[in-house]
Amino acid sequence: MSQKFGKKSHGPSTVTVKGRDMRLRTIGFVVLAGVVVWFIAANTGSIAVRMWIPTVTVPLWTVLAVTLVVGVILGLIIARRRANRS
Repeated sequence: MSQKFGKKSHGPSTVTVKGRDMRLRTIGFVVLAGVVVWFIAANTGSIAVRMWIPTVTVPLWTVLAVTLVVGVILGLIIARRRANRS
């Protein structure tokens, strides 16, 4: 007795929210973005940042936002390079 199993193509995991299918990955990014915005908004004090020679006093939220933007840009560059390699 031989059974043939059909291969099913599985798409991305989805959840139905208010009648619309949403990918779990999208929901995760939205939640993470909300936490990041909350964290940046909660840290509004000023800090001294030493850049090799000068010391600059800036709000902490500015440092966090710039760090986030630089991290996102570097992540996109690395992801694009890996995709082109394949």
